[in-house]
Amino acid sequence: MGISQIILIALFVYLGSIGSIVGNTIGWYTLGRPLVASFVVGIILGDVQTAMLVGIPLQIMYMGNVTPGGAVAWDLAYATYIGVAGALVFGKGLGTTEIIGLAVVFAGIGGLVGQIMWNVSYVLNLPLNRIANKYAEAGEAKKMYIPNLVLGQLIGFACRFIPAVIVLTSMTAASGQADFATLIPGWITTALGVFGGMMASLGMGIILSFLLKEKYQWAIFLSGFILVTYFNLSTMAVAVVAILVSIMYYVAISNLATKRGE
Repeated sequence: MGISQIILIALFVYLGSIGSIVGNTIGWYTLGRPLVASFVVGIILGDVQTAMLVGIPLQIMYMGNVTPGGAVAWDLAYATYIGVAGALVFGKGLGTTEIIGLAVVFAGIGGLVGQIMWNVSYVLNLPLNRIANKYAEAGEAKKMYIPNLVLGQLIGFACRFIPAVIVLTSMTAASGQADFATLIPGWITTALGVFGGMMASLGMGIILSFLLKEKYQWAIFLSGFILVTYFNLSTMAVAVVAILVSIMYYVAISNLATKRGE
């Protein structure tokens, strides 16, 4: 990665956080989502296809990521931007499942750094309350933006941008030593491939647990699976079949209800 690419990715690590200058809707709930973050990193590093292949399982894996109260188990933006960047930098010459495994490993590193910096930012923000109280007691409402906006954003930017630059720079320096694919033993490459496949399966299991609430819905899911696997239909074709079946089902139920009403 070049210095400009490192700066851009680190900037998005900040923009994708809670309370960034662009707001939570654009930041945390958009730029901070793994699929969007993967797309951004792919554009910056010039490999959107591989980035999206990595981003899809990461998005599914972190769908259940929540921050109850003040507890932060994992920093999503840090994990995704660092994870995808690491996978693209170190994954040259590796297969898709191995690259996904690398992304999970680097996401763990990024998430851990982000978790630490969350706690640091909490500590650094505590004195801002006293500054805000002084302005409030003095009736200087026009100066309230200083602790709430200026100083708060500076702390948030410093706690995210600077560590991200350090991590990304270290990754770039390590990748420049030699071809990463030739440095690692075969059994590690195999383990990464298996782990990456497991993560995709785990993610699919998680999303199915959200979607399938009734037992009969498993029959619908398996019907689509059979059409794709054994009849070699594309997902678009299966979607069209599902729409047609839904329309026929709705018409049949409506006619039955009408007859019962008569």
